[in-house]
Order: sequence, then structure tokens, then C-alpha cells
Amino acid sequence: MKLPRSRMSLRDLGAEAAAGVMQRPARSALTAVGTVLGVGALIAVTGLTSTAASQIDARFNQLTATEVTVDDIGPSLPGQPGPAFPADADARVERLHGVTAAGVSWHVRLQPGQVIASGPPGAAYAVTDRQAQLTAVSAGALRAVGPTLQQGRVYDKFHEEHRQRVAVLGSATASRLGITNLQGQPAVFIGSTSFVVIGILADVQRRPDLLTSVIIPRASAQDLWGAPVDDPAKMLITTQLGAAAQIASEVPLALRPDHPDYLRAIPPPDPRNLRSGVENDLGQLFLLLAAICLVIGAVGIANTTLVAVLERSGEIGLRRALGARARHITAQFLAESMALGLLGGVVGASLGTVTIVAVATVKQWTPVLHPATIATAPLLGLVTGLLAGAYPAWRASRIQPAEALRR
Repeated sequence: MKLPRSRMSLRDLGAEAAAGVMQRPARSALTAVGTVLGVGALIAVTGLTSTAASQIDARFNQLTATEVTVDDIGPSLPGQPGPAFPADADARVERLHGVTAAGVSWHVRLQPGQVIASGPPGAAYAVTDRQAQLTAVSAGALRAVGPTLQQGRVYDKFHEEHRQRVAVLGSATASRLGITNLQGQPAVFIGSTSFVVIGILADVQRRPDLLTSVIIPRASAQDLWGAPVDDPAKMLITTQLGAAAQIASEVPLALRPDHPDYLRAIPPPDPRNLRSGVENDLGQLFLLLAAICLVIGAVGIANTTLVAVLERSGEIGLRRALGARARHITAQFLAESMALGLLGGVVGASLGTVTIVAVATVKQWTPVLHPATIATAPLLGLVTGLLAGAYPAWRASRIQPAEALRR
């Protein structure tokens, strides 16, 4: 009499897989840790990268996206027409709608023998600072850099119009010159020319080089040392959010309607390119770490499943003797490893999401995570378990019943 071939339904397969996982819950939990870490790291990395990129976009909009620079290219043109910025450049640009502050600046080239010091040449108490840079900055440009004052004040249009010899020092320069406070109206000397120090900068939002400079009014510098030649002037413009590109297109004509080609306005770069670059750089690095975690998890599942096959060889032999086919044994152990992978994927996705929300809350950011990423995380754990259990399941299917029952 020919017996019918044994069959295993999906329900029976699921029950066997659950029984195999729950038979040793502690070991199953430890086995799933690798997948939990891998999937959790993947979710956390993806979400934190998107969240950080979004935050960078916001900061970019607050500073760089509201900044336009204008270069004077007149001295480099054939015939060298000379400096292109008119004397009233600040006023012309600030009349444009959307401009919050604008001004011209350049580095002043000192004459041979001239140094920056805290006293006149030959004075015994004079401290010389050979690292400091003398920078001519209009009142509008000084507002545009977003200064934070340590002491005193910054100069304004009045000082410029009357060509007063006043100076603002960067904090580093003031420290090197020994000017720690403004009592007694200290002065700095450029050669034999003195400038009264009226303010010391603690920080700036833009142009950090000014913190190591002696900053003087543009008009005063031009009277003493002339217009810039070797180091052309630049204009810094700060705008309202969204106005930078339009201002960049209008500035050359507003400054030089006769020769707008003497000036080159540089609008802020597209923040989408910045975001893409951040996501690519961070994503590639951290996704590699997540992949390593997944590989470790897969190795852990494979190792545990293989050990389980060796420990349960008697059970496998008995099943085979009672009519279980090789593919049933393969399916059983694959189902167990896939269950572990699925469990790790679900727990890892949950932990990754909690991590993103926690970090965003601490940093006061807005968490950003695509729903598709969370939805595919358990599937990724399932595939990891499938791949990890392939070899142990094949080994289990190759066990011969007679040999297994003799052990």
C-alpha cells in the first residue's frame, strides 16, 4: 500500500517557526539583536540625515541665502578703468527693495615701514601687532557683517561723512595690542596716523577675518591711502529672505548704470545643492555603518540557526522518519530565521524612530523621516533573516534520518 506524501500547510509552518523561536526565548532575543541594531541604525541614519539637512537648509536661509557679494572686476578689464564702486554705493544699494544693509570694504596695503601699533613710532610703551590687517569698511558693510560688540560701539554714516579717524578692533587684535577697555580713549597708530578706538568686536555673523583686523571707515582710508588697486574692493549685501537672487540681478545696474559690466554680483548658491551634498556625504558614511550592523546581525542569525540544527538533529531525523520531506525541513528552519529577522526589523524600526524623535526634540529640530523608509524596515529584516538562514536550512535538509537517530 502506497502512503500519501506528507504535506505542510502555511499554518503548520508558522506554528513550527513560532515554537522554534519561543523554545529558547533568551537566545532568540540575543540572536535578533544584530538585526535590531542594523535596521535601527539604518532608520536612525536616514532620518537624522534628512533632519540635519533640513536644519542646515534653515540656517542656510538665515545667513547665506540672504547674502550677496559684489566684486569689482574693473581693474582686471582691458584699459583698467579703475575702481567701479561709486562714493555713494551704500546708499544706492540700500534703496533697493529687499536690502537690509550694504557696504564696501577692502584690505588696505600699508606703505613700507608702516605698522599697526598701540602707540606712535618710537614710543616705549607701544605694542606692535604684525598679524593684524588694516581693513577699510563702510558703515553699511559694518552693519551687514552682523557685529556683536564686546565694548563700545561701531561707527556710522556721520563718522564716514566727516572722515573721522576712528577704529573698531577685532577681539583678537585688541588683545594683542593690549587694549582691554575703552576708558581713556585708547588709539591705534598706523605709522604716525592715530585712530581713536571706539569699539571692540566680540563676534560677527559674516566675515570672521574682521576679528583679526583694525577696521576703519572707508572714506578715511581712501583719503589717507587712496582707492584700492592691488586688492579690489568688494561689496557685502544682506537681504530679506527670498530677495537675494533679485538683488543680485539689480545691483550692477544700480551701482554703475553706465558700465554694469564692471561689477560681478554673486548670488547665494542653490540650497537644494547644499542639502543634496549633506545627504550624500552623511548618508554614505552612516549607511555603511548600518550595513555592517546588518551583516553582523545576519551572521548572528546564521550561527544560531546552524547551532540549532546541530542540537535538533535528533528531532530532524525523527521528522524525516515519520515522512517529513527535505523541503519541509528547509522551510521550517527558513521560517524560524525569517521570524527572527522580521522581529529584529520591527523592533529596530521602532528604536530608530524613537531615536530620531528624541534627538530632534533635544536639538529643537523638526524630525524628518519618510514613511516608506519605516514601511520597508521590517521587510529588510525579513530578507536578512532569509539570507542568514539559507545555509543552515540546507544543512538541516541534508541530515539523514538513520544517522540522526543513532546519535
